[in-house]
Amino acid sequence: MSSGYAIPAGALERGITVRKSRFIARALRAETRAAALAAVEQARADHPDARHHCWAYLIGDPASASTAASDDDGEPGGTAGRPILNVIQHKGLGDVLVVVIRYFGGIKLGAGGLTRAYAQATEAVLSELPVTLHEPVCRVTVAMHFAHEQAVRHWVQGHRGEVDAIRYGEGVGMDITIPVAEIDTFRAFCAAQSITMHETA
Repeated sequence: MSSGYAIPAGALERGITVRKSRFIARALRAETRAAALAAVEQARADHPDARHHCWAYLIGDPASASTAASDDDGEPGGTAGRPILNVIQHKGLGDVLVVVIRYFGGIKLGAGGLTRAYAQATEAVLSELPVTLHEPVCRVTVAMHFAHEQAVRHWVQGHRGEVDAIRYGEGVGMDITIPVAEIDTFRAFCAAQSITMHETA
């Protein structure tokens, strides 16, 4: 079972200048391809005058990423998107998108210069990007008497879980997300309290 991996805890922008060209690197969390591409479009909207908006993303565990892609956006093939992705992989980050926005300064950098510049811009933003740990989680549903509600809420809060939904009827139903590492402990807690628990995913 995976012990988790680093993901962005927020978004960050950093810029570098290389021979009059300005490279602005924007890094943020993206958990799906659609979210990553939407963020690329946002970068285009924020910097409509820039010559290039090159990007790469890696979704899922970086040790076995479910999806990774990159785009040179008009730069010579392999000089932008691939260097960005290489830095992401080197940093061991998952669920991350980096867009590097380039304002051309009038001096051609050549393939080697471009590759270094895009890698340097990516390194600049990722070296300062706040990160947090993505833990594998499972989702459960519990059914209980009203008297147990506060005890369950307290347990979930104390074990890095979240109450996603709650329903009141003859008793209380809760949808809860719990770290996989805590599921056996929660199962034992529920059994001791005569609380019905079902894993949903």
